[in-house]
Amino acid sequence: MEKKDQSVRSQVAIRCAKAAILLYALANRHSKATINNEDEEKEMLKREIEDLKVEMARERMKTKKINLCSLVEVALQVSVVLFVSSFFLMLAFKPN
Repeated sequence: MEKKDQSVRSQVAIRCAKAAILLYALANRHSKATINNEDEEKEMLKREIEDLKVEMARERMKTKKINLCSLVEVALQVSVVLFVSSFFLMLAFKPN
């Protein structure tokens, strides 16, 4: 009876050891997968940040171009107004 009891205990101990080894391996695999996922997520975030930086630079260039064009437009409008007003002043004060 004691031999049977010892063999059952040894079988239980072996099963527990196998289960512990499998759980340890599973935990390591999960942690490695988590680390790989974290690395992939970091890489994706870096790529997204770089893309957003490029897009922001493009938007700044567009804004600068728009500001330059609006400044040129204002300068042209002022010059046209000065030209037209000087033309009418010359006509108004032209000696006959």
